[in-house]
Formats: sequence, C-alpha cells, structure tokens
Amino acid sequence: MRRREFIALLGGAAMWARPARGQQLASATIGVLWPGAAYPAPPRMPALTLALRQLGFTEGRNLAIELRYARAGPKQLSELAGELVRANVDAILAFGDLAPRMVRERTRTIPIVAVSDDILATGLVDSLSRPGGNTTGLTIMSPELSAKRLAVLREMVPGISRVAALWDPTTGASQVGATEKAARSLNLDLQVIEVQKSEDLIDAFRTARAGGVDGLNVLASPSLSSLSREIIDLAAEHRLPAIYQWREHVDAGGLLSYGPSLTALWRQAGTIAVKVLKGIKPADLPIEQPTKFELAINARTARDLGIPMQPSILVGADEVVE
Repeated sequence: MRRREFIALLGGAAMWARPARGQQLASATIGVLWPGAAYPAPPRMPALTLALRQLGFTEGRNLAIELRYARAGPKQLSELAGELVRANVDAILAFGDLAPRMVRERTRTIPIVAVSDDILATGLVDSLSRPGGNTTGLTIMSPELSAKRLAVLREMVPGISRVAALWDPTTGASQVGATEKAARSLNLDLQVIEVQKSEDLIDAFRTARAGGVDGLNVLASPSLSSLSREIIDLAAEHRLPAIYQWREHVDAGGLLSYGPSLTALWRQAGTIAVKVLKGIKPADLPIEQPTKFELAINARTARDLGIPMQPSILVGADEVVE
C-alpha cells in the first residue's frame, strides 16, 4: 500500500470512529458557555461535573469540558460561541438568554442545552413540550419568580413603597413586565435600572438613592449573579434591603433570596446533557423546570438594617442564616 493511500485510509477510520449526531457516545466533549465575566462561582461547575460523573461521564476519563466565559462582557459571547462550534463539541450548555441565542446563530446541528431565564420568550424553542430544532434545556421561569421576589421583599419589609429593580437587558423584557405588573398589584413604585457590567453599579445605586427607593430587587441574570458580591456590599453601604435569586447570595450577606436551588439546577442541566449524549434528539426532549424553590433569610443582615423578623415570613423560610 502506498503512503498516500495509507494516510487516506487512516483519515477515513478516524472519521467513522466518531458517532454521528443522535447516536450514543462512549466518550464526549461538552462545551459550556457562561455569560458571566468570571469563572462560574461554586457550586455551579462542581454540581455539573458530579451529575455527569454519576451518569457515566467522568472528566479526564471519557469526558472533556470546554468552558468559555465572557471576560469582556456580553459582546464577547458570539465569539466564544463560535470557538465552541469550531471545536466540534458534542453538545453545548449555554446559560442565560443571550448565550444560547449566540450559539443557535452559529450552529443548527450541535445539540444545545439552554438554561434560560425565559426560554419561550427568547424564541429558542417552538414550545415547552416539543422544542424542535437543536435546542432543549431548562427554563428558570424568571419573570414569574422576579415578580414573586417583589412580594417576598414587601412581606419582609412592610413599610417599603418604592423599589429599584436591577435589570440586565440581555435577558429580555419579560422579567421587567412581570415585575412591573406585580409592583402595581402591591401598590409599589418600581424604578428599573439597567446594569450589564461592574462599572455600571456605582451609578445604578446613586440613581436608586436619588429616586428615593427603599428596597432593591435584583432580577435574574447570570451576569448580575456574577456581580453579586459587589451588589451585596453596595446594598449594605446604602442600607437598602435587597432580595436576590440564589440562596448563596444570602450566605454571602444578602438579606433575602427566593428561587431554585442553584446546585439542583446545574445538576439538572447535566442530566439533560447526558440524555443528549446518549442519543436523544433535543427536538424530542421537553423543556424542564426547576423542581424546588427556596426562601432564605440572613438574620444578621436584617438586624444590621433594623428590620424585625416577620413571623409570617419566618414560617415559610427554608433557611435562616445567622
């Protein structure tokens, strides 16, 4: 056999060694596109890798993970999505609303598992029961939960009358609409303030204070979650009672949180990814929702702000952090 023929044969063997899309994979490479400006803070990646390992995919053995995060902000997501597509990964997990859209613009063949704030409103899927195309995943139901958080904040601090909502515009307008509707029903004035990056925060809090707000609702967003440490510190500095998306924000000093379990959510995303790796088409995988919601309160922060612990909210709390 001549050298050229031998090389061609090897190339053909390598091509056939990789299963076609939709076939079960013995080993895989998963892309993870995170819209935050820093590496995803725990418990995110540990929860994801544990779920994958428990279902037969262990990093360093039969699994490789290609993680990309947007150090330069949301404008970098399209470039990072392109990198993952060019790497020809077997599936891509994309978080938030903008990141999955950026991946969808780059590929209609690589399976996408989107963990989206409002997956229907983004147009990523045709319906929750039959997503269609190459996208499936989770919807966090952020519009409904952002509105619910406003009611929880009002219950914790009955005297508030004007609330600022920090909003990442890359998540779309549905959260704002639902929260504005909730504010009207609670007889609260709502001031919506756009925040996309760390540099926006100082001005955002100045704007809130100038507007006479006496409470803060941090709307759901991976980017805002990445800025939680700065937001918590500024809320304490301005003595603003604030409610957040994740329990971990309460552990870090935030007053209140209401939302899904962050650990459970990332593990659920890993479980969906494994279904795709085992050959189920994303078009046939119904969109999932979180299975549990948690209310957490930081008692020390409440005392620092001079807020009495309301018996009604204590009864419903899943965790009170001292």
